[in-house]
Amino acid sequence: MTNELLSIKDLEVWYKTYRGYAKVVNGVNLTVNKGEKVGVVGESGCGKTTTMKSILRMNVQSAYVNSGEILYSGENILKMNEAKLQEIRRRDIAMISQEPSAALNPVFTIGEQIRDVIRYSDTKKKFTKEEMQSKAIDAIKSVMISDPERILASYPYQLSGGMKQRICIAMGLVVPRNVLIADEPGTALDVTIQDQIHRLLHNLVEEKDMSLIMITHSLGVARELVDRIHVMYAGDVVEVAKTDDLFKKPLHPYTIGLLDCVPKLSGGGISEGIYGYVPSYINPAPGCRFASRCPKATQICREQKPSMTSVDAEHSVACFNYQ
Repeated sequence: MTNELLSIKDLEVWYKTYRGYAKVVNGVNLTVNKGEKVGVVGESGCGKTTTMKSILRMNVQSAYVNSGEILYSGENILKMNEAKLQEIRRRDIAMISQEPSAALNPVFTIGEQIRDVIRYSDTKKKFTKEEMQSKAIDAIKSVMISDPERILASYPYQLSGGMKQRICIAMGLVVPRNVLIADEPGTALDVTIQDQIHRLLHNLVEEKDMSLIMITHSLGVARELVDRIHVMYAGDVVEVAKTDDLFKKPLHPYTIGLLDCVPKLSGGGISEGIYGYVPSYINPAPGCRFASRCPKATQICREQKPSMTSVDAEHSVACFNYQ
């Protein structure tokens, strides 16, 4: 019996531009098991958020799914009707945006927005005002914010960035969920508040026995919070491994380059970073998208896309050096 809860298979997502289609997600495969914490790591613009928004079909106005499947409990989300999709959004999968100011409606109080999440989470049950208020207060307390009654009566502009991010977490967890997608929840915050948000998120997910997908460009954050890491580069998943294995034995040249960029307490100078730029998504090369920046690239790398190769039971890499 499989423990698999969510599965993305060969997903391709394109954006239409005046120059043609930008092929941003290039055949991504990703799985999340029940109760598992998964990290998606990569530099900005590599397709992490586009992939995650596709799970809830939040980018249908701007993006075009060229191919692939997104299976939740065996059902393809991309082929669900609107009623079934809304049920998934209300009761099963929640997403925390990296921009809490954009995620919260400025013309409604925090209390109105949280109560709406509760009210529409179960269309068959009618909650009383007292029940919704009680649940909203409990949600605010769960994210370590004092004076919840005042917060519920406040508008988003009256709260700090850290508090708004906590409110977004509270809204994601006020109703029991199976999967929580956190899209770089600490990006716009200072490091002390960022650490508090990450620890809070980790503890709440553990407490509620949820699956977590953490999107981040920080390997340090991934190392602290997740069980398994998918490394993405330019729309491709290039390496998948248990967190400890990835840090002990990185295989893909891009993963090695990312780890070399992390400052070390032992010193050793400042890293020069990874040479070159992310390729254009409009007319990408037919081979490995990292080939132009890779010190180990050969002719086959420029001509053919490498398939994912299993190095051991739980460590895979998309690189011709291991095939």
